Amino acid sequence: MAYPELVKLEGKVRETSKKANKALREELRVPAVLYGPDVEENVHFSIDELELEKILRKPQTKLQELTVDGKSYKTLLKRTEFDPVTDRPIHADFYVLADDQKVTLRVPIKISGNAKGVVENGGRVFKPMNFVRIRVLPADIPAEFEIDISPLEIGQSFHISDLELEGIIPLDDLSRTIVTIRPPKGADFLENLVAGITEETEEEVVAEGEAAEGEELAEGEEAPEGEEGEDSSEEKTEE
Repeated sequence: MAYPELVKLEGKVRETSKKANKALREELRVPAVLYGPDVEENVHFSIDELELEKILRKPQTKLQELTVDGKSYKTLLKRTEFDPVTDRPIHADFYVLADDQKVTLRVPIKISGNAKGVVENGGRVFKPMNFVRIRVLPADIPAEFEIDISPLEIGQSFHISDLELEGIIPLDDLSRTIVTIRPPKGADFLENLVAGITEETEEEVVAEGEAAEGEELAEGEEAPEGEEGEDSSEEKTEE
């Protein structure tokens, strides 16, 4: 299991007015906030937009060594808000990790290899989950869960219970399917036809599920428990 790399970031203390935040964005800097169990008062700062985008490009858990006003923090990029028109980041939340405090987050799932059922029998890979929700101490946070699907034949699946979860508390049901190998499209259609189900209906249900997970992805990592919205409402009012 891979662990996240620690990316170094420099932040500058900022004002919290709407006018100040607009000026920062024009300078390609993103307003941000820093908080956590060992932080007495939220720290409002800005970071370089290009540096933030470099982090966002990686589909992995994101940890940072963030320096603001001469003080360094080990943080989790909890959430990033994007402009609905330009898709540029307009605000970021950083959660300061405490070694003895577990955090709740979503970890990306990556599949590798070519399934035996696909190579030998023309099957299809179906991946209904893109993230797994977990609760874990900072030292055990994984960058991602990588699954080798090479041994899977048609009809076989990989579930949350099959993941390496030492030191990790999964918050999703252990029986949930992460990836499964379906029969070839023609065979699947005939099976559904006999059962009185059309392929079109099945694909619509799958598409809805995938869209829902995609919306969650846009929000970034899930808030550590008890911290959701601690500063977001204030920021939105200002901005």
